[in-house]
This record gives sequence, C-alpha cells and structure tokens, in this order.
Amino acid sequence: MKELLVDTNLLVLLFVGAVDERAIARHRRTTTYDVAAFRLLATIVRQAQSIIVTPHVLTETSNLIRQCGEPLAGRLGAGLAIFVSQATERVSASLDLVRDAQHLRLGLTDTAVLDAQTRGGVLLTDDNGLYLASLAAGHAAINFAHLRDR
Repeated sequence: MKELLVDTNLLVLLFVGAVDERAIARHRRTTTYDVAAFRLLATIVRQAQSIIVTPHVLTETSNLIRQCGEPLAGRLGAGLAIFVSQATERVSASLDLVRDAQHLRLGLTDTAVLDAQTRGGVLLTDDNGLYLASLAAGHAAINFAHLRDR
C-alpha cells in the first residue's frame, strides 16, 4: 500500500501500544482494543510507504493521548513529535471544510479526512460512518473493525 491515511482512534492505539503494550488496557482511550489489535495495526502501518494525516486528526490525537498520567503522557507526546516529523500532512482550510455538505453529518475532522483523500490514499479507520462516507465518495477505505473480526 502506497499511502495510508490513519484516523484518530487508531493513531492513539498506535502511539500507546508503541510506547507500552501493557498501557493499552489502562489508557482510557484504548481500552476497547487489545495487544493483538495493536500488533495488527502496527503491521498494516509498516506496510505503507507513507502515512497521511490532517492537522485535525493530529490535534484530536494529541489531546486524546495525553488523557493519562505521567510519565506515559510525556512519552506519548514525544512519540507524536517523532511521528509528525515522518508523516505527510494534508492541510485544508476549515472554512472550506465547514462549507462542505459532509460537515453537518460527519464533523470537521472527518470532513478534513475525506478532503485529504481527494488527493489519494487509503483510509484506515474504525469509525463506520467515516468508512461508509469514504466509500460513498469513491475513495479506498479499510474498516479496522472488519480486520479484527477475521
């Protein structure tokens, strides 16, 4: 897979698991996942030639990963900084995004993700609404929940 656009919840899982697999069960934003889910996600991400993100996804991810105590929060923040230096960021003006009809149904972050996909990339998400919207728009998308169910 050439370009992979990873959604917020999965980025949170990726960072938490990369820092400490045992923290997946303790971090308030990753308790619905397990170590096997993290390892599957990490395998998929490693196969991509590049990771695509939006500022909206990064902002949400930054806020969510820090919902834990120290020293884990600091280690997650440091991991995010390294990740951002290696990812490809696709920026869209928020004013343009809120004018998009999808915004009322999906919100700003998910609309930004769909807009980023117009420039290519496969979406990887566990958000079924975003997954279906991506497919409806003619984009390539993978629902992580479907992979976990195999």
